[in-house]
Amino acid sequence: METHFETGLDNLKQQLLTMAGHAETAVNQALQALAQRDYDLALRVKKSDSIIDQFEITIDELAIQLLTKAPLATNLRFVTVAMKISQNLERIGDEASKIAKRARDLSQEPPVKLNLDLPRMAALALEMLKASLDAFVNHDSAAARAVIPCDKEVDALNKKIHAALAQHMVANPDTIGRCLHWMVVSKSLERIADHATNIAEEIVYLCEAEDIRHVHAPVPPPK
Repeated sequence: METHFETGLDNLKQQLLTMAGHAETAVNQALQALAQRDYDLALRVKKSDSIIDQFEITIDELAIQLLTKAPLATNLRFVTVAMKISQNLERIGDEASKIAKRARDLSQEPPVKLNLDLPRMAALALEMLKASLDAFVNHDSAAARAVIPCDKEVDALNKKIHAALAQHMVANPDTIGRCLHWMVVSKSLERIADHATNIAEEIVYLCEAEDIRHVHAPVPPPK
């Protein structure tokens, strides 16, 4: 029975890692389609979202089967964390699909002549995602904790990009539609960083049995 259970755990981990690979590829390809104005690649990324969705369903089914076997506390944490990471990966896939949709539409329009910090923001969000997934593979809570502060920089870049686009739209009303597409891209990158942060927090819980999801959040003032 124990061997069968551990085989199930290994299968769950492999499914999660494969899903993570698909999500990471989707984000990279969506950004590539955006940068290269590649209409066909954008369409392929959108179609691949259903694969990531199916992984989430499969992982949930595997996790539920394992939970019925009354696992030990450490295994219980792994199974529940796997389900939460899977959920975040599915949402990352959704954001990649959103970026691909905007890349598809922007490829049919003239470029907006505006320098944005999007490449830096994209690189940081991708780095956070990769680091959180590496921390999961290596069972490294210190590496996971190092991901979390990076989210503030991504948030700041998103605000800066939105402000620049809003100013550009006021000065150039003919670019409003295209600028709105870029705003969605920026927001999607900000959400990808959020999900990478969520994954990192789950890994800390997995490794240390400590829930830090709201520890670093500002404490609201008393009413």
